Amino acid sequence: MPLSVALQYIYPKQALTTLAGKVANARAGGLTHALIRRFVRRYGVNMQEAAQPEITAYPSFNEFFTRALRADARPLAQADFICPVDGAISQFGAIARDQIYQAKGHTYSTRALVGGDAALAALFDDGAFATIYLSPRDYHRIHMPAAGTLRRMIHVPGELFSVNPATAQGVPGLFARNERVVCVFDLPRGEGLAPMPFVLVLVGATIVGSMATTWHGVVNPPRPGQVREWTYGDAPVQLAKGEEMGRFLLGSTVVLLWPRDAIAFNPDWAPEAAVRMGEAMGAAL
Repeated sequence: MPLSVALQYIYPKQALTTLAGKVANARAGGLTHALIRRFVRRYGVNMQEAAQPEITAYPSFNEFFTRALRADARPLAQADFICPVDGAISQFGAIARDQIYQAKGHTYSTRALVGGDAALAALFDDGAFATIYLSPRDYHRIHMPAAGTLRRMIHVPGELFSVNPATAQGVPGLFARNERVVCVFDLPRGEGLAPMPFVLVLVGATIVGSMATTWHGVVNPPRPGQVREWTYGDAPVQLAKGEEMGRFLLGSTVVLLWPRDAIAFNPDWAPEAAVRMGEAMGAAL
């Protein structure tokens, strides 16, 4: 195991995350703008894509990090499912009964990922998954891959390991160990057909100060140390394909789940390939 991964078992991830959140939310004028400029240079952030390209227009690092893009920056492909984020494909493909492939030698269960709900997890037995990693330079808003109706949101407490590729190869069950927000949707399948269940999971990580959704706002903090759940049966939230559904306040990973015989992935997709929000992800079966 690389030293950088081994050290994550012992250093104070929660304390670092809390500190990073405070720094990212601080409105420190010139200091904040200097931090943003350094970040832009260090990671090669393309500010010309931003709806507001001027660094001095962002009063906090978090407002810069979750910046909106120009309306024409991410056109939506003519596809049944579009990529929900900018990032790099970690893994994708078939779920082996209930096991999701993480990296060589590592799998984890759908039940663990969704916070222990066996009935929810069973909907995705032998289904399909996609895991996409958002690096620091990426756009960090998350969009809907297809039109859907929100049914549930589950905040699952957990660890705060890094989710970079090296850690994914070294920490067993990483995405089912880290703190996460599980969003459960129904996707329409046409007249006379029952809706398709679909899950989009926002996975936290070291120094990810919080995760937010458009219908709830910031989900964490608080971090009460127990599973929290919200249901939307009486007031369902309708979201269009390509519509923003959430954001990372400092970045991480998304995991998507489909039931069996639901998606044929874009044949151009491959692990480690770069993807952009709005590109074709797959076709409905």
